[in-house]
Amino acid sequence: MISTEELLAMNRIQKWFEQIAGVGLVERHRWALAQEVFGAPRVDAAALQKPACWRRKSRSRAVQRWLG
Repeated sequence: MISTEELLAMNRIQKWFEQIAGVGLVERHRWALAQEVFGAPRVDAAALQKPACWRRKSRSRAVQRWLG
């Protein structure tokens, strides 16, 4: 596990490197967008262990309303 201090230091070093290497604001925004899209948590597959018929809500009330 990385401590908060180490993470801040690593981010600071990365920012210095980007400044020296000439990485622009556009590249940083592109990187942030990629992290937002691809860094999102994955779907929880544990919920799919139940059969689909058990996960669906009953439609009996909807049918009763339609007929009544």
